[in-house]
This record gives sequence, structure tokens and C-alpha cells, in this order.
Amino acid sequence: MSSPAPSMLQLRDIHLPASPELWPPAPGWWLLALALIIAAAWLGTRLWRKLRLRRQQRRILALLEQAERVSGDTPTPEFLATLSGLMRRLALARYPRGEIASLTGLDWLRFLDRAGGDGQFADGPGRVLAEGPYLRTLPDGVDRQQLSSLVRQWILRNTGA
Repeated sequence: MSSPAPSMLQLRDIHLPASPELWPPAPGWWLLALALIIAAAWLGTRLWRKLRLRRQQRRILALLEQAERVSGDTPTPEFLATLSGLMRRLALARYPRGEIASLTGLDWLRFLDRAGGDGQFADGPGRVLAEGPYLRTLPDGVDRQQLSSLVRQWILRNTGA
């Protein structure tokens, strides 16, 4: 038996399938893109919040330093009112307004202790903040340096530093 001639077999070249299209991407790529967008939004939100807290921290610490320069070495009721006001501004920005806005006196000092005061407001040098701003003259023994240091530590703890 003789083999047929190649021209009689009518052979055709092998045709490869078309290469896959780049668009639309496969579902896996859509999920990856969605995960990357969510991660970028989360990271952006965290960074924005951190930058905002840092800016707020610098502003409040600058106001604290200004109050310290104005008061000199002797604390005054105005100085104590400024310290309490700075902490209240920060607390209102960081904690629920309904929880903070109405606090006064010993309740305010207890909140300051819970928020990073380590008992130094209700039972320590910070106790003078409850009534000191409302007095004409402060009692002897109020240490401005110690009080300023305590307020600075509280500010730093509540601004994430």
C-alpha cells in the first residue's frame, strides 16, 4: 500500500487559540483590587487621624507653655482655669461629648484619672483643679511645676504620644 501524497491529504497548520484578553480581568483580580482599596482607605484614615492628633497635641502644648510663661512661678486661679480648659478641650475631642461636657469638680478629676491621670488628679497635686479656678487666691502649697508636668503627661497620653 502506498502512502498518499501530502497534497492529497489536505493537511492544515495547527491554529493556536487566541491569547486571553486583558480586559475585563478575572474575578480574582477584582477581589484583589477591592482588598487593596479597602486597605488603602483604612491606612489613610489611620494616618489622617494620627496627623490630626499630632497637630492638636502641638497646639495644646503650645498653649500650655504660653500659660506657663504668663503665670510665672506663682500659680493663679486663671492659670488653673487655663489648664482645666485645655484638658477639657482635648477630652471633648477624644471622648463622647455626652460623657464629658457635664463633668465638674470631683467627677471631672475622676475622669481625668481614668483617662490617664493615674490617681494624681483626684488624690494628688491635680486636686486643686476642682476648686482652684474659682478661688480669689490659691492656698499655699500649690506647686505650679508639678501641676504643669502632670497636665503635660495627661495631654501626651491622650494625644497618642
